[in-house]
Amino acid sequence: MSPVRARIHVKGVERRLDAVMDFVTFAAKPRPLASLLDEAPRKLAEIVRADVCSLYVVEGDGETLVMRGNVGFPERALGQVRLTVGEGITGTAVEMLRPVSVDEAGAHDSYRHFPELGEERFPVFAAVPIIGRRGALGAVVAQRRAGEPFEARDVALLAALAATISAGVRNAELIDSIRERAGAPARKTGGGTRRVLLPGRPVSPGRVVGAIAALKRPPARPKQTRREDDRARLKSAFESTDKALRAIERRATALGVDASFLGTYVQIVNDARLRGETLKLVEDGMGVAEAIGKIVRRVAKAAVAENSPFLEERARDIEDLCDALVMIASSDPRAELPTRAVLVADQLTVFDVLVSARSKPVGIVISERGIGPRTDALLALLGVPAIVGVDGLFKWASDGDLALLDADHGLLVLNPSRSEVAAAREARKRGRAPGP
Repeated sequence: MSPVRARIHVKGVERRLDAVMDFVTFAAKPRPLASLLDEAPRKLAEIVRADVCSLYVVEGDGETLVMRGNVGFPERALGQVRLTVGEGITGTAVEMLRPVSVDEAGAHDSYRHFPELGEERFPVFAAVPIIGRRGALGAVVAQRRAGEPFEARDVALLAALAATISAGVRNAELIDSIRERAGAPARKTGGGTRRVLLPGRPVSPGRVVGAIAALKRPPARPKQTRREDDRARLKSAFESTDKALRAIERRATALGVDASFLGTYVQIVNDARLRGETLKLVEDGMGVAEAIGKIVRRVAKAAVAENSPFLEERARDIEDLCDALVMIASSDPRAELPTRAVLVADQLTVFDVLVSARSKPVGIVISERGIGPRTDALLALLGVPAIVGVDGLFKWASDGDLALLDADHGLLVLNPSRSEVAAAREARKRGRAPGP
């Protein structure tokens, strides 16, 4: 009887097999999460011949699916496209812990359309769950153009390969909801060296590394110092602030950013009564901070008395602008920020564009309390990598913590690994972080 000859499937003969083996090797190696989010969709799309491939991660309370990796859709989709478990074809696959495929997604009852993606061009749809030890960690979704349905073997292969990246995807679990539920010890508030990953919504792309620093405002009880040139310095502060605001307005126009609210600030800084009364108080012997504080309290009191939402909002704008005037006219070191930091805050205001930006931050992170169109506009004007809507930001982040801000995918990593830092810095050197 003739011996049976084994067939060695050598590299370069079967293209799909080569791509599968390449993916298995890729998934088996520890790597920065950003690398996984960038490369896994691209490699999977090649294997199953998909025009679009997306990687969704389960976040928050375990009921939210967020697109964190993608190839085929606009980059702005990352961190923005969100589903609940059970919603849409993808959410159904995660809820049922089974693959779901359809040849015409738009005609399916469960289909959830995102018009900003133009995904109607890719109606052939396959979603497979990424399964971990305690349920779904996310999903991989592949899409094709009409007329090219996925075969059963394609879906089976996609499901098998999705399983190989579950360890990497576990890095994206939100520590508050999933790890603590699983019995992991809670991290003490702020500080420490343990790696913590917090997801958010990206606004301005980029990946940077820096120390955490909380945004500051002038002290509630400013130093009551009186200087001979207070009047001249205050007058100069009004003029330079007016000039800066107009420059910011021009920048907003050039960038196509809706920052019409800046007009209110220009009106306030040029209000003759505000200027006159503040300068008069300084001439009568008050320090700059004390004089401006008195004006702000008067405006706030009037707004409360009128019980007018419009006046209350204007009073907040006046207070914000006056805080900037205080810092510009008489810098208080207690409100200064370290340079080249990742700034964190519950709220971003015009004060930060006028004052905080002088510290040249490398990135900005805003908590869940600061979401809104004005925040997005100000972040666009600051022009540094930024994410918003980060739940539990101040529970985990403290001044001085080393942070990696990945605003391409919408992630803040506290105490990142050396490989994550090296990858982010390498991407920075190339001038643009690699993306889908």
